[in-house]
Amino acid sequence: MRKSKVILFILFVAASLFVSKTALSQEIKFDANQFTNGEGEELNYRILTPDYDTLRKYPLIVFLHGAGERGNDNRSQLKWGVMNFATDEMMSLHPAFVIAPQCPENQWWSNFDHDRSSNSLKLKPEPSKPMRLMIDLVDHLKANFPIDADRIYITGLSMGGMGTFDAIVRYPDMFAAAVPVCGGGDPSKASEIAHIPIWVFHGAEDPTVSPALSSKMVEALTSAGGHPGFTLYPEVGHFAWLMAYSDHLMIEWMFRQRK
Repeated sequence: MRKSKVILFILFVAASLFVSKTALSQEIKFDANQFTNGEGEELNYRILTPDYDTLRKYPLIVFLHGAGERGNDNRSQLKWGVMNFATDEMMSLHPAFVIAPQCPENQWWSNFDHDRSSNSLKLKPEPSKPMRLMIDLVDHLKANFPIDADRIYITGLSMGGMGTFDAIVRYPDMFAAAVPVCGGGDPSKASEIAHIPIWVFHGAEDPTVSPALSSKMVEALTSAGGHPGFTLYPEVGHFAWLMAYSDHLMIEWMFRQRK
């Protein structure tokens, strides 16, 4: 019995080391950078660069992290979701540029008024500073890398899911597809983005971001003539991104989209 426990412990340690080594190797694939705009404002970001040929152009994925990963370490934004795009399999099947900007502490990707009595979001006129810098960063990358302007995708989780809805309303001509995960948006703006391919994900038992915020957006988009996808995971709380970014059907769908 004691020998069996030792063997199990050794196997557990070996598996843990393998997972840690794999995660570290994927993290290293994301180069750390800092973008500075013409006004001297800065935004930390990580970028995954494909094995690209300058004779071709490649998709760009914009990944917006959640509230818990805000800061200035330029690393925390890699904690959830975005690593799925850095596996050897993914980079072989779908070579693409992937950026993961980091929102500073106490700031937000989106700029909504949240009416908690009605559990609804209302988009404010101006974008947040991190959102504005993220868009400037995308324009900078388009000018300096072989990026296909017709295949720019945006996705994000939680705070980043709300940021995804915010971004496509403010910049509806930039993105070829959007995948908001456990987020929400302003239903009154649905007609402005109904033409964009959107696949919404949420956990039915999410205690942090109400799934009703996603449901209202899907209903409004459908009423506006859109055809959004909607995956509501039963018996899942806030971590819907664990399933969403492992969904091969979603990945294949996203990379098929073009403006």
